Amino acid sequence: MTGQKSVEALGQAKLFIYRQARLLDRRRYEFHFEQGSPEQVIAALRAYQNEDGGFGQALEPDIRCPHSQPVPVEIALRLMDEIGYVDTSIMDGIGRYLRGIVRPEGGFPLATLAVNNYPHAPWWYREEDQLPSLNPTGNIIGLLYKLAEHHAFQEEEWFQSSVAYMWRQLDDLNPYDYHDIVQAATFLEHAPDSEQVQEYRVWLDELIKRPGIIELDPQAEGYVHKVLDWAPAPNYPAAKLVTSEHISLHLDHLLTEQQADGGWPIRWEAVSPACELEWRGSITIDRLLTLQAYGRLELS
Repeated sequence: MTGQKSVEALGQAKLFIYRQARLLDRRRYEFHFEQGSPEQVIAALRAYQNEDGGFGQALEPDIRCPHSQPVPVEIALRLMDEIGYVDTSIMDGIGRYLRGIVRPEGGFPLATLAVNNYPHAPWWYREEDQLPSLNPTGNIIGLLYKLAEHHAFQEEEWFQSSVAYMWRQLDDLNPYDYHDIVQAATFLEHAPDSEQVQEYRVWLDELIKRPGIIELDPQAEGYVHKVLDWAPAPNYPAAKLVTSEHISLHLDHLLTEQQADGGWPIRWEAVSPACELEWRGSITIDRLLTLQAYGRLELS
């Protein structure tokens, strides 16, 4: 089946999305595959935004905390980028929230202590929240650079101090942590071009190419990060670091991972059945977009 398009994957996924997924992911499906409007996606996203401008309300399904957290803000930015539509009021709120949580040395914490008061995946537990973290600072600043025409944050002190924090963190990057590497990659991809940025992009490419960083075995199990996690679309920088044969093999395997109910699975233990379905709805849209990006979906 190598290289073949799937005729059935989209139809099966549609049934799963409408049976099981949250409204936000139904709107995403409609936007990408049913001529839905970006405004409807934004309307669903807005329900997760709090009065402080940040996002919570389990937008990140493993964080059941209703209060604003940095990672859900990253997710909101990524979603607006995904649909190519940035809501000004949402962006203004994000700026207000980030000004309030930036740490003195720049950057944002992975999560605040409020996360501990609600159900959450064990890796979200915090003993302190005063220190900044590369994750999610890299993605937040990188996405804000990418969406720069929709805000004027770059000249603000919190933004500049967070950029400085990112450059300091790049010198101490743990080369074996996927989540840190992708934060660095997003930042370097969208930071204003300069000789320094070019040098670090080359350095990061060499780091990612080290054995064991990208999982090349499409059938590897557990919480691993495979070729299509690094390169979910051909325009991702990591796509040039693997062969077309590896990409094809992983696309073949991705199609086989679609489950009988039409959705794709998660690779980690969920907080609850509801949490698992929320994640599976989100990931199912992601998988469809990857298959579409590589020409593996037969669209009606």
